[in-house]
Amino acid sequence: MRKTVLFAGASSAIAISAKTILQNEFYDVIGLSTKGEISDYDSSFSVIDYSVENLPQLEVSLDGIVYYPGTINLKPFHRYKDEEFINDFRINALGAVNVIQKYLPNLKQSSNASIVLISSVAVGIGMPFHSSIAMAKGAIEGLTRSLASEFAPTIRVNAIAPSLVDTPLSAKFLTNDEKIEAMQKRNPMQKIGQPEDIANMISFLLSEKSSWVTGQIFSVDGGMGNLKG
Repeated sequence: MRKTVLFAGASSAIAISAKTILQNEFYDVIGLSTKGEISDYDSSFSVIDYSVENLPQLEVSLDGIVYYPGTINLKPFHRYKDEEFINDFRINALGAVNVIQKYLPNLKQSSNASIVLISSVAVGIGMPFHSSIAMAKGAIEGLTRSLASEFAPTIRVNAIAPSLVDTPLSAKFLTNDEKIEAMQKRNPMQKIGQPEDIANMISFLLSEKSSWVTGQIFSVDGGMGNLKG
């Protein structure tokens, strides 16, 4: 029986990689994007933002939701303005809240529903210039555990905490060979993550293979969060 999952932030490189994996496993993947038209999804919607009032009504049962939108806004703490903290929190955390609240009735129609959220390695280890994103993604990790407890046993909720992944969002940190080499050397595995590294974990967490897994934060980061490089 085919399953249906919803991707918010469907134009991201990780979302596109996960979509391909899931479609090959006979999932229907619905995409939401603020970036305009997106292709190769089973159905898709363009949205202004992830406020509840701007999200489309869906009449289908959902077996999963993945919320991808994020920011990489790095600078010294004293240079952040209130609106930057608020914007990062709105995109990373409140958007996830809105999407889950909107489509919770759809998830409840499934016998094995799964929510996957995206955190960051910066929550688990102190990293300079990451205060805003660490705060916003820290909220995601708290939300993950809280909802996993509240929704059990009918809906599983987990999060993935990546290190640097080679996507358009992180392109400004990988603009030349020297920067790429420096980023690789910082990682215990001596490599930068690829979208499929995260997409494979997303596929697992959406599938029945992870049916006894909930409330977890998975570090998919080349060991960055736990090992000394």
